[in-house]
Amino acid sequence: MTSATLASGKTPSRLGYAIILALIGIGWGSTQPLGKIAASTERPPFGLIFWQLVVCVLVLGVLTLMRGKRLPLHRAALEFYVVVAFLGTLIPNYTFYVSVARLPSGIMSIIIATIPLIAFPMAMALGMDKFSLRRMLGILLGLSGVLMIVLPQTSLPDPAMLAFLPIAMIGPVFYAMENTYVAARGTAGMDAIQAMLGASIAGLLFCTPVMLAMDHWFAMPLRPGVAEWALIGSSALHALLYATFVWIAARAGAVFASQSAYLTTASGIVWAMILLGERFSLWVWGAAFVMLCGLALVAPRERRAT
Repeated sequence: MTSATLASGKTPSRLGYAIILALIGIGWGSTQPLGKIAASTERPPFGLIFWQLVVCVLVLGVLTLMRGKRLPLHRAALEFYVVVAFLGTLIPNYTFYVSVARLPSGIMSIIIATIPLIAFPMAMALGMDKFSLRRMLGILLGLSGVLMIVLPQTSLPDPAMLAFLPIAMIGPVFYAMENTYVAARGTAGMDAIQAMLGASIAGLLFCTPVMLAMDHWFAMPLRPGVAEWALIGSSALHALLYATFVWIAARAGAVFASQSAYLTTASGIVWAMILLGERFSLWVWGAAFVMLCGLALVAPRERRAT
């Protein structure tokens, strides 16, 4: 439904927006356990990123051709492609594959919820947002949620996993930087599909030499196994859902679109339990609750949304 609506350019009803938002959250939540399955073979990160970008380019390229549009190549567009490729794909995806192979997928879903908590102080430092006691309290709650995972010895199945939590936090920091950049500079006049296609192509161009230099290349089997299908599925979902998220934010407003964060975190935990059989301590469930409360406070109010 989301890809068809996005490609056709039709404006959905209020109920249609709500359904699309729910699908974004549920679908995005599934990419965390799928990513863990893809990384379970211990294949090198840049090889995984390479094939992820190949799938993204194919999916978004087909959507672009279906709509009869071209990829803009003016200076502002090229700058956007390069910046988003590094901030939104290459660096955070590298740290994701390194950490998700060693941390529970449900923990990764909770950590990804820190993106808006990190983005707000960045926007405030750049003069793009003003201080708010309510939203600062949300940041403190988000930090408390992270500490509820880090400090108790019984929060994680293995205390050795704590060493990879700082690596897992790098991704949200770069996603927050990407969000701040896009909020400040826009998408150079491009729609969501054009923007993400260009960023995916740029990421592929930069990823390939790094992958080869680090000997991270691996051939995709002609008959993909479970891990390969998980990589293909999560990559296709990421391409469609990310573009749809940008689209719905432009149509229905940033505040409405930001509500997908709650579903993404909650569904990510549920998908981890269903697909991976993960179970969590009371500390982790408490951390998820505190994090969602922090998100509710940090989210901008409708009257301030642009």
